[in-house]
Amino acid sequence: MTFRSILFAAGSALALSTAAALAKDSITVGLQLEPPHLDPTSAAAGAIDQVLYSNVFEGLTRFMGDGSVVPGLAKSWEISEDGLTYTFMLNEGVTFHDGTTMDAEDVKFSLDRARAEDSTNAQKALFADIAEVTVVDPMTVQLTLSKPNGNMLFNLAWGDAVIVAPESIDDIKTAPVGTGAFKFAGWVQGDRIDLEKNADYWGTPAVLDKATFKFISDPTAAFAAVMAEDVDAFAGFPAPENLPQFEADPRFQVLVGSTEGETILSTNNKQAPFDNVKVREALAHAIDRQAIIDGAMFGYGTPIGTHFAPHNPAYVDLTGQSAFDPEKAKALLAEAGLPDGFETTLHLPPPSYARRGGEIIAAQLANVGIKAEIINVEWAQWLETVFRGKNFGLTIVSHTEPMDIGIYARPEYYFQYDNAAFQQLMTDLNGTTDPDKRTAMLQEAQKIIADDYVNGYLFQLAALSVAKADLQGLWSNAPTQATDLTAVSWAD
Repeated sequence: MTFRSILFAAGSALALSTAAALAKDSITVGLQLEPPHLDPTSAAAGAIDQVLYSNVFEGLTRFMGDGSVVPGLAKSWEISEDGLTYTFMLNEGVTFHDGTTMDAEDVKFSLDRARAEDSTNAQKALFADIAEVTVVDPMTVQLTLSKPNGNMLFNLAWGDAVIVAPESIDDIKTAPVGTGAFKFAGWVQGDRIDLEKNADYWGTPAVLDKATFKFISDPTAAFAAVMAEDVDAFAGFPAPENLPQFEADPRFQVLVGSTEGETILSTNNKQAPFDNVKVREALAHAIDRQAIIDGAMFGYGTPIGTHFAPHNPAYVDLTGQSAFDPEKAKALLAEAGLPDGFETTLHLPPPSYARRGGEIIAAQLANVGIKAEIINVEWAQWLETVFRGKNFGLTIVSHTEPMDIGIYARPEYYFQYDNAAFQQLMTDLNGTTDPDKRTAMLQEAQKIIADDYVNGYLFQLAALSVAKADLQGLWSNAPTQATDLTAVSWAD
């Protein structure tokens, strides 16, 4: 080896060791979906929360990795005996990333904006029972409810309920300003979002100095990026067939947990022939859930028969009510006056569970005479055509919002289910605080939507992530759609 090559080798080794040292202060996380914009309070896209929840934006309360709800910007609260008044005491010394103070006025602004008549908040229903938000003093804010709501602390932990400031609201979609342990540092659309440590954070500071979210939509490219160590972790890894390879490689750890994601064959209940319960029941019996789980998710996923997470103590297993039975499906179609079946559309957004699962489902439906035209759409198209436009027959989507069975009480919601008895049940549930009574009501709610075959209930999405072996603090479970980096660090 020449002297020059020795110097080159030494320089290369130094560069590599320097890069490795730098890597201990930073992280690059792969994600499949890029947010459409960066305002979690005005869109249904979970990809926004996946980047910003807890990292950049915070609410009065927050979810932890185990699903528990703990204090956030509110350090404590008092609830009146009648359940109508919530008084929140805020943490002191909290500032937004632009240096302005976070106080009760910002809380009032945020909640009033979320529940306003012209609000575009995707979960506006969370705030429907708030009659008034009152500033008691700079560090105290009071919520007066129109009726008791046993879910209020839970509702306030959602990403849709984060606290924002009027000073920065105009640019929130491209330059978000929050109170979290990380600050927004930049967005190269189509590529990545960069965050940096908030040196003035009011709470326990982040360990990492920098974090980059890299968007890789193609499952094959995601596999290559992890194997090449171009990313340090990939949250929601889109190619489950590759997980055994990572499990066998000492460089990596595979995290398999649960999500709140009920993956469903969403059905337009107001579009013929899906306005006929016999047709919806036929749809349910045409579906082989396990074949979808095995074929699209390589065995990862838990079959469901209603819109509720199996890990929740109130879950009722109703899968038997819609068991795979193609002959029964054909008979039901004949009873509905459709002995030769019918044609419909099947809109498939980008995630693997939808694209891969959709191919399998289309073949299963064809076996009973239902011809589903597959239409692959990007998320922006899905939001416009399906979610807002309600111009669809069928679609596949995983509802990752926590404990969201209440969406079935909203007739205007995209699958357009309108059942007055169910709506009353949800109203009664919101006014009930007794745990046993709430459990009974939730179980009744599950049964109602299963009996009405509102949607085709497929499986509970598994939380599948891959990370370098020495990375610690990542969530295994996904109680909400978030990649919380606030406690993530590298092992010494």
